[in-house]
Amino acid sequence: LFPSRLDENISSDAPVRLVNRIVDELDISPLLSTYKGGGCPAYYPRMLLKVLFFAYLNNVYSCRKIARLLQENILYMWLSGKSTPDFRTINDFRSKRLKSCIHSLFTQIVLMLVDLGYISLEKQYIDGTKMESAANRYTFVWRKSVEKYKERLKKKIQCILSQIDEGILCDNHAPEESTLSIDSRALKEKIDAINLENRSKRELRQIKKLNEEYLPKLQEYEKHLETMDERNSYSKTDLEATFMRMKEDHMLNGQLKPAYNVQIAVENYYIVHGYVSSDRTDYNTLIPVLEKHKTAFGSILEEVTADSGYCSEKNLLYLKRNEISSYIKLQDHEKRKTRAYSEDISKYYNMRTGIFEDEQFYICHDGRELRHLRTESKEQDGYTQTFEVYGCADCSGCEHKARCLYKYDAEKDAEKNKVMKINEQWEELKERSHANIQSERGILKRQTHSIQTEGHFGDIKENENFRRFNYRSADKVYKEFMLYAIGRNINKYHRFLYEKLRKFEGKTA
Repeated sequence: LFPSRLDENISSDAPVRLVNRIVDELDISPLLSTYKGGGCPAYYPRMLLKVLFFAYLNNVYSCRKIARLLQENILYMWLSGKSTPDFRTINDFRSKRLKSCIHSLFTQIVLMLVDLGYISLEKQYIDGTKMESAANRYTFVWRKSVEKYKERLKKKIQCILSQIDEGILCDNHAPEESTLSIDSRALKEKIDAINLENRSKRELRQIKKLNEEYLPKLQEYEKHLETMDERNSYSKTDLEATFMRMKEDHMLNGQLKPAYNVQIAVENYYIVHGYVSSDRTDYNTLIPVLEKHKTAFGSILEEVTADSGYCSEKNLLYLKRNEISSYIKLQDHEKRKTRAYSEDISKYYNMRTGIFEDEQFYICHDGRELRHLRTESKEQDGYTQTFEVYGCADCSGCEHKARCLYKYDAEKDAEKNKVMKINEQWEELKERSHANIQSERGILKRQTHSIQTEGHFGDIKENENFRRFNYRSADKVYKEFMLYAIGRNINKYHRFLYEKLRKFEGKTA
């Protein structure tokens, strides 16, 4: 009962035809280079690519389901030319062959959209969401617990070593504070150097305990901390997944789950970039996304719009140095609208300024001068912040002292003078970004940002039920998400394309 041609029952505007046409135009030479040749003839990579893209466009992620559709669904049968690779072949192609070239394929599709005039690559709306890893939810390792148990172990080791060194078997109580700064390697060398002759049975038992119990445990704690790096937690079944607080709380108890922080950069409803991070916050994800843009397309980006989660001195300084207009909402955006903010006399921004011998000073509410005292610096997350410290020489007798000093105590702070630290570079960057978002263009951009980025996440999680990754490790998760992003972009292109055609046909009619 099948038609003589499979495509007789496939409409001319079906998404499968668009997928077929797009993949035919892609340069897949990086993909072909992963095949060594010889052995049994492989399925043609371009055909497998078409099948995968179309499957992800239709929210089909299981290799077994895709293999079954290749035998049952006329769309998949037409796309594959009636080829029927099994699920192992599809999985091997997705997990191994696409590993090194998925970004190249995604970039080609974005550039195709640029040539068609759908996106310009000059502006981006950036946002992130947390998506659950395929890891077990209860195989967690916490930094605080590891550090606590490691310190306890070091105290026990110190006690045993001090007993052995002195030849005295004191009581089993460890000293209150550990004076041992030793790692597993140094402990192993110390154990090997201990002379076992003329040792009592109890001392030999202690040495054996050091070697067989405490040393492996110390090595385990060190390995945990090395795996965590700068994170506070990780999952034993997916070492790169971090435990994060999710909006989807099925137990209604604020449970943390192993997850990844997924970032997208959007323009005109198309995903231009995808980035997967193990960081719980968004502060450290903005620059990597913009660097990806520079690497893939050159430094042609003009505007970036994001929410307050991306507002940091490092990020805003990067945008300024690269001449990118910042439309990033400040963390105190809502607070700035209140009367308390504008009437707080303790803050520098509500004080007058003056200049004396080319040096700026501040004038407080009582008319006293706060002169520059010194410059301080502070390093955080590999970035150095610089603070200028200003202070009043004498605040005695000031009737506004209780409002000006933080947590003022009349008895303790009677002789205390006003001192304030100002990160002048950070404040200048914030004011520039705040001025941008307060403009008419900035207000429109904030509205567009919430529609475009949150719209994608709403579709992904609610409409398409893509809430949890099927793979483990950051590389595989990134590859899976980029396949999903390719499917979304093709689907958006299909909608835009045929909506225009239908409108045009309606006008001509």
